[in-house]
Amino acid sequence: MNLVHDISYGDLKNSINTIIEIPKNSMHKIEYDLERSLFVLDRIEPGIFAKPVNYGFIPQTLDEDSDPLDTLVISDEPISTGILVKAHVIAILNFVDDGENDHKIICVPADDRHDGSLITDLDDLSGVWKNQLVHHFNHYKDLKKPGTTVVEGFGDSQEAWKIIQGCHDRYNKHFEK
Repeated sequence: MNLVHDISYGDLKNSINTIIEIPKNSMHKIEYDLERSLFVLDRIEPGIFAKPVNYGFIPQTLDEDSDPLDTLVISDEPISTGILVKAHVIAILNFVDDGENDHKIICVPADDRHDGSLITDLDDLSGVWKNQLVHHFNHYKDLKKPGTTVVEGFGDSQEAWKIIQGCHDRYNKHFEK
């Protein structure tokens, strides 16, 4: 089974499917290898660059960087590599890596609650959390390729859904579906 091609992207109205590549707090840079249909350890990052959030991708999508569209899945606990998560989209992190748009869809597991309240949009995320996320993505490549990543800001769920739809359309065109 190929997780990019054989799993649905979701319903594109209420929720998406996302496959976790890197658990929250992990220093392992794990990527899904499309051709071999398995997860591969690309490198081990220094501890200061551990992922502040679960990191994954949406199947049947293709972002402008030619990879599946990335997700940042908010949860109190790390979610293991390879887990399929049905998630609600709440925002987008507009990000540029080596001159290419590399969007990050911010979402929460469909049934997850934090501190007794449901996170439904960008305004539900604390300023501290957003600042930590921006800092991480602006600097996580500083030791090997300084200055190659830039966070351009956040967008709301409507902007996120437009990017998701565009990436799904790009996937269909590229793979002629």
